[in-house]
Amino acid sequence: MTELPRLWHEFVAAHPECAAEQPEVEPFGDSREMADELARLVLDGTKRATASPVVEGVPPSDAHWVLLDGRGEAVAVVETTEIRLGRLDSVDASFAWDEGEGDRTRDWWLDAHRGFFRRRHPDEADVDAMPTVFERFRVVWPPEVAD
Repeated sequence: MTELPRLWHEFVAAHPECAAEQPEVEPFGDSREMADELARLVLDGTKRATASPVVEGVPPSDAHWVLLDGRGEAVAVVETTEIRLGRLDSVDASFAWDEGEGDRTRDWWLDAHRGFFRRRHPDEADVDAMPTVFERFRVVWPPEVAD
């Protein structure tokens, strides 16, 4: 098991009820640049949702995870607040807005995520039909950026 970052230990010191959890520790995106940009959107309060193919797992609601930037540094602890499963193209305008990327429209979101899904799953014939985890979250640590 990978050692959990200092940020997680700080969170657990303030929230000992979470001490038994083994959070996911990962960045958003598929490049260093994307991870940095998406981490910035989380830290400034713009991004409060994410989506990924179901093949990457379905997090339980109320799960915590540690968000990394493009250098692999922990920048925030977030808590999943809502999970919805559906086709990629079932995204609605509200979710696209909450994801906080681009111009925050459904059209922009769908175009960007089709590209992302195709890069991650190049053999998939119809990315619009891919089972997708639509996840909303809140930032819970560090306190200065927590919701």
